[in-house]
Amino acid sequence: MSPVKVFGPAKSTCVARVLICLEEVGAEYELVHVHIPAGEQKSPAHVARNPFGQVPAFEDGDLVLFESRAISKYVLRKHASDLLKESSVTESTMVDVWLDVESQKFDPIMSIIAFQCFIVPIFMGGTPDHKIVEESLEKLKDIFEVYEARLSKFKYLAGDFISLADLSHSPMLHYLLATPHAPVLSRYPHVKSWISGIMDRPSVKKITELMKAS
Repeated sequence: MSPVKVFGPAKSTCVARVLICLEEVGAEYELVHVHIPAGEQKSPAHVARNPFGQVPAFEDGDLVLFESRAISKYVLRKHASDLLKESSVTESTMVDVWLDVESQKFDPIMSIIAFQCFIVPIFMGGTPDHKIVEESLEKLKDIFEVYEARLSKFKYLAGDFISLADLSHSPMLHYLLATPHAPVLSRYPHVKSWISGIMDRPSVKKITELMKAS
């Protein structure tokens, strides 16, 4: 059987999310680079895979998927991973809740911070807007207050078990830890411990190294 294909740059958090899930299940895959600065994501060939002209796109034989969290769920389901906790309605629903929190609360704020700290200076040759960063950090602190309360009761977000809800945070956490703002985590000891555990996971370590190298 041919390996699945993931289209996009490894440094993309959405691409990395999928790669981490593939590593978790030990699946063979081919990473097909898409050169974002050159606009390759808008090429007809890529738009045929992802109609929104974004990354990632994913191919498994004749099946073509886009949207990183949907792809991640497909990978985990195909390989019967327990990271979705689908044997329990209660546990799987809690995974869904915290995966929604990641996608709707955490990721949008962290995307703004990452854009200002990395995209603006490195790829656009500009200066980060510190007002935007500070405003976003205040919102991130509010989110971490909720996480701190949750993680004071449970080892992981969905319960006392690791799940996709936790791992889905890891690509963006990789960038947070690389910013000058990482010390904010010292205010949230349970969050800090949770992050350390996630980032030490072999799948996450392998893909974050790939993110740094790409």
